[in-house]
Amino acid sequence: MPITTIPYPETGYFSKLVCDYLAEKPELQSFYHRFPKIDNFEKQFKEKSLSVQAPSRTTLVNALTKQYQGINVSNATQKNIDSLAQENTFTITTGHQLNLFTGPLYFLYKIFSVINLAEELNKKHSKHHFVPVYWMATEDHDFDEINYFNLFGAKVAWERDSGGAVGELTTEGLEALLIVLKTTIGESANAQKLSALFSEAYIKHSNLADATRYLANELFAEYGLVIIDGNDKELKKQFQPFAEMELTENRSFTEIEATTKNLEKIGYKKQVHPREINLFYIIKGIRERIVEENGSFKINNTELVFSKAELLKELQDFPERFSPNALLRPLYQEVVLPNLCYVGGGGELAYWFQLKDYFKSVEVTFPILLLRNSVLLVPQKLSKKLEKLNESIDALFLSTYDLEKKHTHQLSDVTIDFTPQREHLQQQFKDLYAIAKKTDASFIGAVGAQEKKQTNGLDNLEKRLLKAEKRKLADQLSRLTAIQEYLFPKESLQERTVNFSEMYLEFGEELFQKLKDNLKPLVNEFTIIELQD
Repeated sequence: MPITTIPYPETGYFSKLVCDYLAEKPELQSFYHRFPKIDNFEKQFKEKSLSVQAPSRTTLVNALTKQYQGINVSNATQKNIDSLAQENTFTITTGHQLNLFTGPLYFLYKIFSVINLAEELNKKHSKHHFVPVYWMATEDHDFDEINYFNLFGAKVAWERDSGGAVGELTTEGLEALLIVLKTTIGESANAQKLSALFSEAYIKHSNLADATRYLANELFAEYGLVIIDGNDKELKKQFQPFAEMELTENRSFTEIEATTKNLEKIGYKKQVHPREINLFYIIKGIRERIVEENGSFKINNTELVFSKAELLKELQDFPERFSPNALLRPLYQEVVLPNLCYVGGGGELAYWFQLKDYFKSVEVTFPILLLRNSVLLVPQKLSKKLEKLNESIDALFLSTYDLEKKHTHQLSDVTIDFTPQREHLQQQFKDLYAIAKKTDASFIGAVGAQEKKQTNGLDNLEKRLLKAEKRKLADQLSRLTAIQEYLFPKESLQERTVNFSEMYLEFGEELFQKLKDNLKPLVNEFTIIELQD
């Protein structure tokens, strides 16, 4: 099976909002700036260059240099960090939570999306430089979303008390998960590499942010990936004017609420609910919402209370204590980075669509929004089994019921589809309705009831025949659905469930090479990749 792509709408796994965006539906165009086409990037970096000043670049390079202390920095990454000081350098950025051991596979797809797009732009615009960036979501506090990864269908979870920003959590207790990992994956060469990687990242680093930085750097440093932690005092100083505006004007709430209502008016659901203040207060062990009540500013679920003057002084003295939520983080990223494009999943892009007017109101350039690559990895042995079953990989995107129905129709010696009989029945009742209207209108109801009864009878007969044929073909159907269950765990996309370690265990470095070689970020179609046995 060669590498193939499928239009996103045909997979059945992507929202109407995402599919309409990719189709460039006119009704959505006011909610984004420029569509992700290669020719639009020159316009973007020309516009962005007017808003990125040298002092912010200096601050960025200094912050990254400090964050990378103690890390083995590749030549490619160091070159990219240094280049950020130059006015002709721009970033392509993705963000992700600090999921344990990278979490689901799509973490890899996000990173390779930004790496490959940066490379494509470097080839097209040789007088400029483009840097792939991974923004670590170290300030998140949703520990239950990141404290595990799936391994062969089992959840490997890190159980501990948590509070505050997840990046500051100590790695205490992860030794137990290393034992689970080693026991599960065995002692092959690839297994030993995985165990060593987990150990070096999580046992030899004291907090989750440092562990994640080490892990991502080990996996992607050769491609020049730059990893940034926004939980940084010097970077947050750049954001102070916007945080002050948030506390004094509620600007984001007003603008985002209006945009969100406009999205809802044309039939789309809001992804994130804007609050009157979209900032958290963050100190050791605490990351809680800032709430204004009767002129006072309270820190939710604590005893901390500030007057307006006190809170603004706190912001001036300790900018690192103010943390943007999901709706304000995009602005923070665009303020501190010379960024052209944000690469994210469908859910992420959905909340970016709520932000366009807010960005305009604070005079910050809105980035190009690109849907990350989505991928199905198919081991060669499974694609060969599909060929023997005479079934296409596309069919596996159907629900299990529809897949079995399709395959049964395909193999059955009898015609299970009663559509011709239904059409014949409809014509007969069309004639009966005409007769009823000419004779006695009271018969129309009786004709309708009889039509419904006979149509239901045909439906039931078709279902019984399908069920009987399924029993006859049970062996083939079970082999087919077993493949589907492996590739689509719990009828979900593989990339949302499976951890990269499962694939790496079998395919090693080929996994990364295949992704690097075959993910085309601007294609905007779902990618299917066969992995050689």
